[in-house]
Amino acid sequence: MDLSLSETQELLKNAAREFLENECPETLVREMEEDERGYSPELWKKMAEQGWQGLLIPEEYGGAGFDYLDLCVLLEEFGRALVPGPFMSTVLGGAVPILEAGTEEQKKEFLPKIGSGELIFTLGLTEPSARFDEAGIETTAEVNGNEVTITGTKLFIYDANVADYIIVAAKSSKGTTLAIVAKDQEGVEVEQLLTIARDKQCEVRLNNAKGQLLGEDGAGWPIIESVLQKYTVGESAYLVGLAQMDFEISVDYAKERVQFGRPIGSFQAIQHKCADMLTDVDGSRFIMYKAAWAIATDQADKQMTVNMMKAWVSDASRRVVAHGQQIHGGIGFTKDYKIQLYYRRQKKSELAWGDTEHHRELVAQQLGI
Repeated sequence: MDLSLSETQELLKNAAREFLENECPETLVREMEEDERGYSPELWKKMAEQGWQGLLIPEEYGGAGFDYLDLCVLLEEFGRALVPGPFMSTVLGGAVPILEAGTEEQKKEFLPKIGSGELIFTLGLTEPSARFDEAGIETTAEVNGNEVTITGTKLFIYDANVADYIIVAAKSSKGTTLAIVAKDQEGVEVEQLLTIARDKQCEVRLNNAKGQLLGEDGAGWPIIESVLQKYTVGESAYLVGLAQMDFEISVDYAKERVQFGRPIGSFQAIQHKCADMLTDVDGSRFIMYKAAWAIATDQADKQMTVNMMKAWVSDASRRVVAHGQQIHGGIGFTKDYKIQLYYRRQKKSELAWGDTEHHRELVAQQLGI
């Protein structure tokens, strides 16, 4: 079994790490926590020049034409650098559903602009029920040809504050329906929420908002399921990079911090925490790439693989950041130290698209128990 990255993926990984070390330092991450937009337009433009927003978009629509595994390599580096902003919202919540369900006209209209960084998208799925299944969708849709009129409330919507368009899941008379809704119109209100990670999650209130039909009326849920698979693995790739960097920061601190006349890393309790962290990081990386491969190659068991992966990576990354805080002691919780940034971001990604219990329940259902 060959688990190594391809030459192209290695080049992408190394180029992304070098770029992000220069363009997305800790100071920028901290600045974006206080910025109302939550992202740097300058960095966004530079990322587009690298071709990252268009990584999954076919060349015929102005993209790079890479595959899903390549994207996960990139997202792991994003987690390592704690890249702020609407990248996953736009690529996984916008480009992917348009690629899978859009008409040729919609693909030509939106995909080149996503790839160039001109447009920002997000996915409007979750509601106050905080459910990730079809039964959780109560927002209503009236479909008239290609026009959709939507009324309802969406909650915990990533980056809706800066999005140009929201792909909204709503219920019509025929079932779950998707629509591309322009945010800047009468009938759409967006309010930012305060979160532990200081990311930009929002409440979106829709009152007879107009949108264009994406896919067929009533046929939206299979599209959402496919998007959720990709989004869940992408979020987990971010978690893997985050956990890797948390581990490296903690090991460096254990080597440098002297207590009782010796580095704290010389104590067995600290050594074992570091060993546990590395085991969790590597285990998370392997199962994440297995899930990414299952999606990229359309394996029959990809849904169960994704559910097992998210359950594992959520738990494992939580253990990693907890050990990191314990190794640093009380000082690790102060804002002056970098480690707390990783602790807070981990919680956001752990809960994104279903926590551990949610995905364990889905695994059990697929086992027939």
